[in-house]
Amino acid sequence: MVARAYTVAFEGINARLIEVQCAISPGLPAFSIVGLPDKAVSEARERVRAAMTSMSIALPSKRITINLSPADVLKVGSHFDLPIAMALLAALEIIPVEDVENTVALGELSLDGSLISVLGALPAAMTAAEHDRALLCPKTCGAEAAWVGATQVLAAGSLTNVVQHFTGQTPLTPAVAGEVKRENFSRDMRDVKGQERAKRALEIAAAGRHHVLMIGPPGSGKSMLAARLPSIMPPLSATEALETSMIHSLSGLLKEGGISRQRPFREPHHTASIAAIVGGGRGAKPGEISLAHNGILFMDEFPEYPHAVLETLRQPIETGEV
Repeated sequence: MVARAYTVAFEGINARLIEVQCAISPGLPAFSIVGLPDKAVSEARERVRAAMTSMSIALPSKRITINLSPADVLKVGSHFDLPIAMALLAALEIIPVEDVENTVALGELSLDGSLISVLGALPAAMTAAEHDRALLCPKTCGAEAAWVGATQVLAAGSLTNVVQHFTGQTPLTPAVAGEVKRENFSRDMRDVKGQERAKRALEIAAAGRHHVLMIGPPGSGKSMLAARLPSIMPPLSATEALETSMIHSLSGLLKEGGISRQRPFREPHHTASIAAIVGGGRGAKPGEISLAHNGILFMDEFPEYPHAVLETLRQPIETGEV
């Protein structure tokens, strides 16, 4: 019998549904993971084995094969631990196969079976809602994922809690969305005395979502004015806050599952690389442009940025997309 569980793989800010298949067959004892896993996913077998041992569950002396489908998509991250463990538990007939197949799971396992927080719970909840499945995640990620009200979010503290939930011993209660954080601006436009023309220009830019280029001698207040621009911008709408939080979730910038209505303000150093500004690199992480979505990207000392970085900004400025 092949048991199936589901999780996600992140492609930029999008989460793609991944099927985790587990087959237990006669043969020499082995535990292998196939389907283009990276090093962290390959090491999941040792974490799963240790977590099972801590629960007094002995793995059979057979060949255990885990397949991550589709096999041509690179699987990156430690959040594959929990779905691999769930597929294995379903193959061992410890938890019901049907319930596991109706759940999207992600979470990292520690050696004692407790679940550790992972990145991307919010985009994963969006994907689970699109496929009409519930989401199972670590307890520390539940408040973040619960902002997607279109799906049920279950947050467990350990693998033992997961087994008790699926066997009906102690059902998990749905997670509650974290609080909307209202942050006070430490830098306010009212602090600026004078510079009336510059403040008027910033007001127009904030109202019309225009780009701003400030030129002046050192010490004239350019950086001071730019740093106070968020204080005169309206708070994020509910849709904008969810969009921005999805990006910040992948970068681990959400604190305690709370979503902020304050517009992001990013100020990268002028030595930043192309990948740091535009995004990309291993795992295609969001760059400063994406992290400033619905907010402000402040590039101080603009002429000091490498020419290649400035050239990469041309198309995002023209199209509004990256």
